[in-house]
This record gives sequence, structure tokens and C-alpha cells, in this order.
Amino acid sequence: MPGRDARAAAEQAIGELYHACYRRLVAQVYAFTTDLTEAQDVVQEAFARALARPHGLAGVDNPEAWLRTVAVNVVRRRWRRRKLLDTILLRDRPVTRTVEPAPGPERADLREALAGIPIAYREVIVLHYFADLPVEEVAAVLAVPVGTVKSRLSRGRAALAERLGDYRDLRPARAPDGPAPSEVARA
Repeated sequence: MPGRDARAAAEQAIGELYHACYRRLVAQVYAFTTDLTEAQDVVQEAFARALARPHGLAGVDNPEAWLRTVAVNVVRRRWRRRKLLDTILLRDRPVTRTVEPAPGPERADLREALAGIPIAYREVIVLHYFADLPVEEVAAVLAVPVGTVKSRLSRGRAALAERLGDYRDLRPARAPDGPAPSEVARA
């Protein structure tokens, strides 16, 4: 029964990992999808895939990173399928929304701003700022070059700044080594 003991140990390790990082992964995927139910479902699916592996995550160097990568891939697959289904269903007659949902307490400005920017920008922003991954790791998770990640981060920050423009500018009035903006205007 050595195989059964190894399987039980793998399941126990995944259970401990679940308790250690489930909430963090859900928060990261939630920022990515802006839908809490979908985020929870995607993270559950990532853990289910880990359990389905013959030896669990025993040979994986960073199990949390593996789960995050699986979750991101699941979200991307779902988005592709949803886009295809929407294209098929809306081809003949477009559907118009007659009632807009009322804003609830779970809707925050940042969530709405993230939902309003292109998916490619949202992916890198969430992985870099919410998951706190370095640019190189974001590139590895998304299977894109590092330069692409940097470009998308820059454009994504600009898109968020545009959407969150009603917030007052929090930058200092004077550059650390230069004149104040009002002094430049007088010169």
C-alpha cells in the first residue's frame, strides 16, 4: 500500500496549501475577473486539477504559482468560450439590456476601472500589482515576452488613470529636483 500512503500524503499537502493560499488566490483572480463567484470557481478548479495529478503537487517547485497559472489559464479559456458563444448567439439579433443593475457595496471604483480596461492590460496589472509577481514571472505565466508585459503595464496604468481621473492628483506639486509647475508657467 505504498501508493495509497503517497496519495494520502499528496492530498494532505494540497489540503494544507488550500488553507494557506485559497483566499489570496481568490482575491487575485477576483481582481482579474471582477466576479467573485467566478473567481472562487476558478480557484476551486485549479485545486481540483492539482488533486487529479497522480502525485499532487509533489514535484512542483512553487505550488502557489502553479495554481495561479492554472487559474489564469482557466479564466482565459472561459473568456474565449464566452466570446465565441456571444458571437454565435448575437449574430442574428443583438440583445439590449433593459435594466441596469443597481450599484451594490461590492462594486468599487477600482473594480469597475479594471473591468473597463482591455483584458490584456488587466491580466498584467493584476498579476504584477495584486499577485505581487515580478515582470519576468508575469511573462512566464502569460507566455509572452518581458517587453510585452512592460508595455501592457504602462498602457494599463494609463488606461486606469484615465478611468480613475476623477480622483485628485496625488503627485507632489514640485518635482524633487525641479521647479514647481507654477514657476515653470511664469518662466
